[in-house]
Amino acid sequence: MSNPRLGSRGLLSLQLELTERGVAILRQVGDLRLMTGKQIAAIHFPIDEHPSALAAARARSRDLSRLTRQQLLMRLQRRIGGVRAGSSSHIYALGPVGQRILALNGPRRRFREPSAIFVDHTLAVSQLVVDLTLAARNGQCEILNLQAEPDCWRTFSGAAGRVLLRPDLAVSVGVTEYEMSYFVEVDRGTEHLPALLRKCHTYEAYYRSGREQQTNEHGVFPRVCWIVPEALRAERLGRAIESDRQLTKGLFLITTTDQAIDTLIRGPA
Repeated sequence: MSNPRLGSRGLLSLQLELTERGVAILRQVGDLRLMTGKQIAAIHFPIDEHPSALAAARARSRDLSRLTRQQLLMRLQRRIGGVRAGSSSHIYALGPVGQRILALNGPRRRFREPSAIFVDHTLAVSQLVVDLTLAARNGQCEILNLQAEPDCWRTFSGAAGRVLLRPDLAVSVGVTEYEMSYFVEVDRGTEHLPALLRKCHTYEAYYRSGREQQTNEHGVFPRVCWIVPEALRAERLGRAIESDRQLTKGLFLITTTDQAIDTLIRGPA
C-alpha cells in the first residue's frame, strides 16, 4: 500500500502514472466528497465505451481497486446495498495521497467515518450530479456551470453581521437558447419544515442584499430549487412558503427527487 507520507519524487511518479480518467475520478470525488462505485461507473466507465457491460465492470473494479491501494481514494466501511451488490456498493472518498495529488487548497482533510445521515444526503447530491451529467450527454441540456460545496457557498452582510449561505449545489444549464440558474437544496426529509423555512429566509435575505446580482454576469438571482423526497412534503413546503408574507414566492421552486432533472432542465411549469 502506498504511504501518504511519500516524498515529492514518489508523488510525482505516482502522478505521472495516473490516466486522464483517474485524474477525473479523483477530482469529482474530491468535489462531491462521497460517491458510490455505481455513480463513478455511470460517468467514468460508460458501457458504450467498452466492448460489453462486463468489460466496463471489470475496468471499473480494476481502476478503483488500484486507486484505493495507492490511497488516492479510500472506501468507507459502510456500503450501499450490502456485500452482495459487489464493488459498485462501495462508497468512496478522496484519500490522503489523492488530496496531495490534487493539491487542494486549505488544510488537509482529516477523515472520520461519517454519519448515516451525512452519507445519505451527500450521495443524494452526488446522484443528482450524475443524473444531470447523463442528461447532458444525451443532449437534453448543456451544463454551463456546476459548483459543489464549498465553492457554491455565499457570504453576505445581514442584520446581525456576516451571513454564510450554504446551498448543496449551484448549477446553470442551457436548453436551446435559454439559460437557467439555480441554487439547489436536496432535502431528505430529516428536518422539520421550520428549519427549511429558516433556510428560505436566508435565501430571501441574500436576494435582497443584491450581492449575487452584482457578481452575476447576467445580473439575475438564481431560482432556489428544493428537491424533496415525495409529493406530500413538496405540497407542505409549498404551502408554508406561500403563506409566509416575508418570502418572495417566485424565488422558490419545489420538486420531488424523481422529477428533479426534468424540473432543472425545463424550469417551473
